[in-house]
Amino acid sequence: MNNYIKRKIKKAVVITVGVLCVLVGLAGFILPLLPGWFFFAVGALLLSMYSPKLRSWIHDHTVKYPRLHKFVERAEEWTVRVVGAPEVD
Repeated sequence: MNNYIKRKIKKAVVITVGVLCVLVGLAGFILPLLPGWFFFAVGALLLSMYSPKLRSWIHDHTVKYPRLHKFVERAEEWTVRVVGAPEVD
C-alpha cells in the first residue's frame, strides 16, 4: 500500500474517532453516568490535529490558564506519540 493511501486512511480514522468522541461527549453532558467533558476534550484534541482553526481556538482559550495550557500541551504531545504526527497532503 502506498504512503499516500496510508496517510488518507490515518486521517479518516483520526477524524472519525474524533467526531465519535465529540458525539459521545455531547451525550455525556445529558446522561449522568457518562463523563461528557472527557470524551468531548479527547474528540476536540483529535480533531485539532487536522484543523488549524480548532487548534488555534484551543490555544487561544487555554493560554489564559497556565496549568490548563500546560496540560493541553502534554496531552497533544501524548496524542502525537500514540497516533503519530499528522502529515500534510
